[in-house]
Amino acid sequence: MINLKNLSIVLTGATGGIGSSILDNLVNAGANVLATGTNEDKLKSIKDKYQNVKVQKFDISQHNEIENFIDKCNETLGNKIDVLINNAGITKDNLSIRMKDDEWSKVIDINLTSTFLLCKSAIKKMLKNKNGKIINITSVVGHTGNIGQANYVASKAGVVAMSKSLALEYGKKNITVNCISPGFIKSNMTEKINDDHKELLKSRIPLERFGDPMDVANTVVFLSSNLSNYITGETIHVNGGMYFS
Repeated sequence: MINLKNLSIVLTGATGGIGSSILDNLVNAGANVLATGTNEDKLKSIKDKYQNVKVQKFDISQHNEIENFIDKCNETLGNKIDVLINNAGITKDNLSIRMKDDEWSKVIDINLTSTFLLCKSAIKKMLKNKNGKIINITSVVGHTGNIGQANYVASKAGVVAMSKSLALEYGKKNITVNCISPGFIKSNMTEKINDDHKELLKSRIPLERFGDPMDVANTVVFLSSNLSNYITGETIHVNGGMYFS
């Protein structure tokens, strides 16, 4: 078991399927976690389940409030943020010629711009503490492309490229920045896929199955720990072999 005791961690998108598994693993590893999302009922459920986890409702699309949000996180966690995990994101799928301007802009604004602003504000805190780790959750389609997701693909590819630049800028300050790129992970969305299409998708994955949210969560715990101290600017692919970088 990796020990994350004494680490203060901010997790966005904590109420989703992958986010919930990440939170489980962080808590089990002993981390001091502040979980955030927009669903009040799910945040209350988190608080009821984990009495030591701090929760804060926040919509990361509110760009002008992000710095204040990170200030509050920092204060709540004892004036330090050791790890920021950017897991929140949205999709608004459509074929490119049918994609409305707001379907493009909202996905870019939240998945890419909000992630950048969260990184920027957290790095300011990490610089004062002379260390820190940022983990950005991206997607396999940011590397392969996907029909009907030009906006989402662009946002996730942008996060990968941005993370490399941040890793270059702040590595000398002992701040690492990495991405995790999940493939097809079991979720409410994959459960809605009809059986024939599921089998087609699985046939394109060397391990011949969808991943579990815990597969992503385990990688998050590793990157949060001191076992990953010499890794930065990288993307770890958690996709059963469906894509090799």
